Amino acid sequence: MVRGGRALVPLLAFLGMMAYSLSMAVVTPALPLLQHGLRTTPAGAAWALTAMTLSAAVSTPVTGRLGDLYGPRRVLLIVLAVATAGMVVAACATTLPVMLAGRALGGIGGGVFPLAYTIIREVFPPARTASAIGLMSSMLGLGGAISWCLAGPVIDHLGWRWLLWVPVAGLVPAALAAWWIVPASPPRAGARIDWWGAALFAGWLVAALTALTQGMSWGWASPGVLGLLGLAAALAALWLWVETRVAEPLVDPRLMRRRGVWTANAASLLSGYALMAGGVLFPLLVQLPRGTGFGGTATQAALLQLPASAAMTAAGMSAGLLDRRLGSRGVLLAGAVLTGGGYAFVALRHAAMWQLYAGGVARGIGLGLAYAAVANLVVAAVEAEQTGVATGVNTLVRTVGASLGTQVSAVIVAASAVTAGGPPTEGGFTLGFAVSAALMAAVLVLALVAPRRRSLDGPEEPAERTGPPRTCPRRPRTSFGG
Repeated sequence: MVRGGRALVPLLAFLGMMAYSLSMAVVTPALPLLQHGLRTTPAGAAWALTAMTLSAAVSTPVTGRLGDLYGPRRVLLIVLAVATAGMVVAACATTLPVMLAGRALGGIGGGVFPLAYTIIREVFPPARTASAIGLMSSMLGLGGAISWCLAGPVIDHLGWRWLLWVPVAGLVPAALAAWWIVPASPPRAGARIDWWGAALFAGWLVAALTALTQGMSWGWASPGVLGLLGLAAALAALWLWVETRVAEPLVDPRLMRRRGVWTANAASLLSGYALMAGGVLFPLLVQLPRGTGFGGTATQAALLQLPASAAMTAAGMSAGLLDRRLGSRGVLLAGAVLTGGGYAFVALRHAAMWQLYAGGVARGIGLGLAYAAVANLVVAAVEAEQTGVATGVNTLVRTVGASLGTQVSAVIVAASAVTAGGPPTEGGFTLGFAVSAALMAAVLVLALVAPRRRSLDGPEEPAERTGPPRTCPRRPRTSFGG
């Protein structure tokens, strides 16, 4: 066991929560006050979330790849330093551009997750890896729960700006502890960075995610959205062409074709949708006037989210134990059934608050299991030196799914209002919940297609490898940079 081995996983989990989960979620309760304090529009304030989402989506696979090449400890400390500096800039910002710059730097903290998965795989025996990855995955729900618990008291007694300092206050001592506890590993000999691939990857991803996040406000058929989607398609095609020809690609297309990887990524996309669809539908339904909703307050909407977030955290923490008994595929099956069942229940029964609580808790437990399972499937499907980039791409895909969940659910509810010529109707929420239930049924199918294995330390079935052998030599390729 390495120095501080017992404290390593809790420390990494805390870093993941502070550097990304809490930093992302903490802005949401403060958006109206942030808008007033920075003298901007609602759309401008919303960019405080969008800037961090885009930054995290682009940087997470890149930092994961850098960790694979140069050692995860070294890259982790740099990521923490940059993310902390960004959070300080955002907390001190007096103008919107400075706020957005700080939030973009803070989004680099999303790279903590693939780096942590790499460190866990290097340090711990296979029998403990699934439990550790499950604990890391649970931080995604815990950050949201803590932000809503802290938001009211901090804003009321100290002001909204102090809410932005909360991640900094936790991250600075934790980063010092990481410098002391996280073990070093040597860089790979002759490691090179695919700069062309990284630049093209960032270009098409930012264009696509900007179109998704701004579609509602700009209009889905607007020249801006259509132009960004066309640019994203062109850059993505060029990126794929480059990645098949460089000697050390940022993301190896052959890696993404492995059954354990593509099934987990597809499940992550749909699970990300299911997470953020609930984040839109449940609060809206609670706050709409009686007749369609419950006429509740923002506080009541936040309280509805807390049990689901706590359930998601607890499920993620216990997923490792279930993985030993059922395997990652079995855990994903259970997660898909619970999440889909929770959404199906509220699609049919949402006339009382207890029904929303019951469906929300089932959804939280299911998503906690599903998030842990897909991470374990990816880690088990790739070699140790590819863990960072593979889990980084998986995190990215989940972010894309979350963006789709937010936008599509909002469109469904808004469409019901347009059809009725008034406020959103009950049918819009029923359809929104039903779509999420149907997508989790698709995750159930993906879980059945995923490779069967007992656990991360169990024997791998021959069906796991669908592409070329992992040790096959590369064919000569053109170098686009190094």
